[in-house]
Parts: sequence; structure tokens; C-alpha cells
Amino acid sequence: MTRLPENPQRYHEGVEDIRPDEPQVAEALADTMLSIAYKTYADSAHAIRCVHAKSHALLGAEVEVHDNLPPDLAQGLFARPATYDAVIRLSTTPGDILHDSVSAPRGMALKILDVAGDRLPGAEHSTSQDFVMVNGKVFNSPSGEAFLGSLKLLAATTNRAEGAKKVLSKILRGAESVAETLGKELTPVKVMGGQPMTHMLGESFYTQVPVRYGAYIAKLGVVPASDNLKALIDSTVSTAGDPDTHRHLLDEFFERETAVWHLKAQLCTHLDEMPVEDPMALWDEEKSPYFTVATITAGPQTAWSDDRSEQVDDGMKFSPWNGIAAHQPLGQIMRLRKLAYERSAAFRSERNPTPVTEPARCPFAHGSAGNVVQTTGARVFP
Repeated sequence: MTRLPENPQRYHEGVEDIRPDEPQVAEALADTMLSIAYKTYADSAHAIRCVHAKSHALLGAEVEVHDNLPPDLAQGLFARPATYDAVIRLSTTPGDILHDSVSAPRGMALKILDVAGDRLPGAEHSTSQDFVMVNGKVFNSPSGEAFLGSLKLLAATTNRAEGAKKVLSKILRGAESVAETLGKELTPVKVMGGQPMTHMLGESFYTQVPVRYGAYIAKLGVVPASDNLKALIDSTVSTAGDPDTHRHLLDEFFERETAVWHLKAQLCTHLDEMPVEDPMALWDEEKSPYFTVATITAGPQTAWSDDRSEQVDDGMKFSPWNGIAAHQPLGQIMRLRKLAYERSAAFRSERNPTPVTEPARCPFAHGSAGNVVQTTGARVFP
């Protein structure tokens, strides 16, 4: 077994460098995100997310924290072996609902239910822990200001020229494919529509930027663990003639099969080499590998339905700031997200028949064909 890294960096308030202009940048970011929501709402009279608007699967799942974790990894909600109910939302990044041939980065939002611990500011009304992840190990912009500039570009193209977006996406996929043969990953190209057209269940997902990990600092990832998911890694799919290809492929998979992922943590071992404030810094996995701390299982079920969409797409929010203090989001990008996520959820809650609330239990089963069940939340092992 790979040895744990020595001397993981302990969390303290000084690991973050909070800039004085961040409140203004946060306001501008929230305003830009809401401009996307206003455009899509004007066209559809239904309020959707400013980013990650299109869901492809809405799953009930179970998260099992592993027993006998070493002390450096037995932190926060992973401190003790336990099994939690959870909700998973698989999505793609644009703020408008596009044909799947426009291939943007994929996201996994994980909501772990009934988690004990002191809450983050603004999350006192909730008992869940959210982790918001994308299928890339680093963020797509070097700073909050650069992220704001990219978001303004996306806002300007929202609900416009879907045909042109399809053509651009095809061109950018070609560029990304060439780059990957040379051992490079062009994150900005993927964001603009160059994501390879592969099966979503073969993807690995990452927080990209760090979170507090109890006494330490870490990035988190979710990777395929079961053989049926591993077989789908880099498996290409065709979107010809079907605007909802990914949704239908996920429906087909979960009619009969069970998906198993490993939830992993990568500890920060050197703040200069693994900075908190640089969202595009790739932490060296030779010095600090990802270690499995929990297993996520989603059994056969209805992967997507109108009812599930009403409950999750409309009725839930996923925010890195919804959780316990032991997993506080870290770095400028995480700090800037807080206001934007709050306003986006409020926008949807004010306009849709289904208000945004925090679930006390999973609204649907993770081991059947999607029947509604009553669950008990965390089950802690002795």
C-alpha cells in the first residue's frame, strides 16, 4: 500500500489570503450568474441553475466511510466508520439547456445527509454536507477576476446560437484530443465545449480547489471503483439525433446495474508547493497521492424522471458552503462562490412552484426502481 505523506499541513486561518476587493468581485460574480438565470427564465418561465443547468441523472446513493482509517485521514465526517444516505446530481456546466452534442465539462454534486458537527456560517438550517465536483483536477481560471471574465463571456452567449455552439464544440473536441495525445489537458478548451464525447459514468470528479479536512487541508475526488464503471472510462458515445444522450445512457445503466465509486482525499503537505489560493495548481500526486476514505454506491433505480427533477433540480441546492465547519471551503474561488450560490438558489425558490429546501432524508430509494422511501440518515458502526 502507498504510504501516507509525511507532515500534512495543519489548517489555520492564516492559510488563506483574503483580498480587500473580494466583496466587490463576489457581487459582480453573483450579478453575472443571475443575468444568465434571468435570460433562461425569460425564455422558459421556469427558473434553472445559472451553471450546471442540465441534469443527466438524479440518484439516491449510500456513502460508507471506511473503518480503520489512519488518524490523518479520519477527519471531519470521515472521523468514524458510518453509512450515510446521499443524493447525487450528474450534470454539465452551461447555464442553458443544450443539445448533448455541445460537450461541456461534467459535474457531480454530492449531498451527504444527516451529518453531525458544527455548521458553517449560513448552513445552520441544514444537516447535510455538500461536495461540488467537476471532471478535472484543477479549476479553469487562475483568479476570481479571470473567472468573472470567463463567466461574462458565457453569459453573453446564453440562449443564443445553439447551432454555432455545436459546431464550435466539435472543433474544440478535436483540439483537446490532439492536446491529450501530447500529454496535455486544455482546461479552458473543455469549458468552451471541447470536452471529449465520452460516457459520463467513466469520469472521475474533483473539488479542484481545497477544503478544510478536519485538522488538515485536502482536495477530494470521486473515481470509478466497480468494474462496470471502469469499463466506461474513455468510452466514446454518439449524440447524433438525441439531444439527451447522456440522460438516456444513464437511465439504461441504472435500470439493472449498480455503480460504485471511491471517495478519495489528497492531503496538502507543503503550502508553497500545494497552494490554497492558486485554483489552477495541480498538487503533486507523487508527494501526496489520493487515498480512499469512503465508498459511494448507487443501486438500480430510475436515474432521471420529471418527478426527480422537480425534487432535486428545483427543490435542492448544492453548495460547497452547505456543510460542517470541518470541511470549510478554502481559497478565493470558494469564497467568491458563496454569495452567487445563495442568490441562485433564492432566484429559483422565489419563481418555481417547488421551493428550494434542505432535505432531512433522501427523497427516493437508491436500491430499487426509484420508489420513495423513508430513510434514517447516518448509521454509525461501533
